[in-house]
Amino acid sequence: MRRIYLLSLIPWLLFQPELVAQKPDKKAPPPPEFHIRQKQREISPEDIVKEFSAPPIESYTLFPGDEINIEVWGHAELSGKHILGPDGKITLPVAGPIKISELTREQTQDIVTSTLGRYYADISVTVRVDKYSSWHIYILGRVGSPGALQFDVQPNLLQVLTRAASLPIGGIGADKAGLVRCAIFRGNDKIVWVDLKQLLARGNLALNINLARNDLIYLPDADDQLIYVLGEVKTPGALRLTPDMSLLDAFALAGGATEDSKKHVTLIRPSIGKQIDFTLGEILSPKKNTNYSLEEGDIIYVPKSGIATFGYIMQKANPLSSFAIIANTLK
Repeated sequence: MRRIYLLSLIPWLLFQPELVAQKPDKKAPPPPEFHIRQKQREISPEDIVKEFSAPPIESYTLFPGDEINIEVWGHAELSGKHILGPDGKITLPVAGPIKISELTREQTQDIVTSTLGRYYADISVTVRVDKYSSWHIYILGRVGSPGALQFDVQPNLLQVLTRAASLPIGGIGADKAGLVRCAIFRGNDKIVWVDLKQLLARGNLALNINLARNDLIYLPDADDQLIYVLGEVKTPGALRLTPDMSLLDAFALAGGATEDSKKHVTLIRPSIGKQIDFTLGEILSPKKNTNYSLEEGDIIYVPKSGIATFGYIMQKANPLSSFAIIANTLK
């Protein structure tokens, strides 16, 4: 009977919470933090990009490939069209070759007049540029038509991008690309990374910099990991990093050192702010363990003969940022 009585109290106790022993109120543990490691991209700071802008060209200067027309009044035999050769020279009747590369039209007119004036009195010369062929900008990477683009005047970055036919805007696998960033290479040892999202999507025209003759623009895939071989090598520029790429692999893909090189190689790892120096003999020697594996953002630099030290400016936009500009420093 007693057991039956106790069991009959259970429904009553369920509706009397003050009589039921309460468990201590324990706060639920916070959920574990979920960190997403973002892939870092090399983007140069805006002030560095502005400094990289080529000076505006007020007067066009002639370079190999340009076509000019020289008219000598009263002397049809001295008049005619000329194309600047690779040496920057043209050949005048009677007077012979003269160098006019890197001269303006007015300066060319003066030098032609003075040269022919040695043979003819009261000569009058007019020079006209018929074809501007020397403004070449090279664009490589994920573009529909990679190669050289020709301009009549100094172009800016937007003009080059709009001229590059069939720029990719998406896709998967091998077709995946995004206009996120581009690298501009100038000469053998200067590079800057431009944030194309800021330029194209957000209209930050401060990044629409002027380009110099023979600048090379590289648009990587969205997933590309890059290393850089710069300086006195036969084909300087960016290389896609493969899983097993080594120092010797990258050096070979860049064509090796030129005759003007110092026979010296510097491997720079901007992610940790360190560099290590080698001679070409050490890299090629089978007895030396110098064939280092490479990481994203590594720079291989071959200085020019006669340069005592290698100086460079390295701007860290993020923990894995590589660099903004690399330049030789004579000391």
